[in-house]
Amino acid sequence: MVGTDIIEIKRFERFLEHFAEKALEKYLDKDEIKLVKNAQSAAGFFAAKEAVSKALGLGISKECGFFDIKIYKLPNGAPSFTLSPHLIKTYKITSLSLSISHDGGFAIAIAVIEGKLPKKQKLSH
Repeated sequence: MVGTDIIEIKRFERFLEHFAEKALEKYLDKDEIKLVKNAQSAAGFFAAKEAVSKALGLGISKECGFFDIKIYKLPNGAPSFTLSPHLIKTYKITSLSLSISHDGGFAIAIAVIEGKLPKKQKLSH
């Protein structure tokens, strides 16, 4: 399962100017907020959570909220994430990958999740 999201970094600059840290608290927990260095990284984390939710086929919703997705950094600085136990169990998650990039005023994230769709979401041919 693959999900992607792209967002304009200027949008996050305005968001942070207007709401400061309260803006981040809407979609990041305290550990994630500590990783945010600027609007660029804030936008990247937002795009990452959207990409993950899209990879699950849910989008940000009651089944998968922002706080069901936890972004962290690996020792080498690469981004990664984990999911709430109910999502790991429901989707039988076996592997997770995340890439976040910034260029040209945009942040983009791609999430790859290996697992199994619940029966109600299986595709028919």
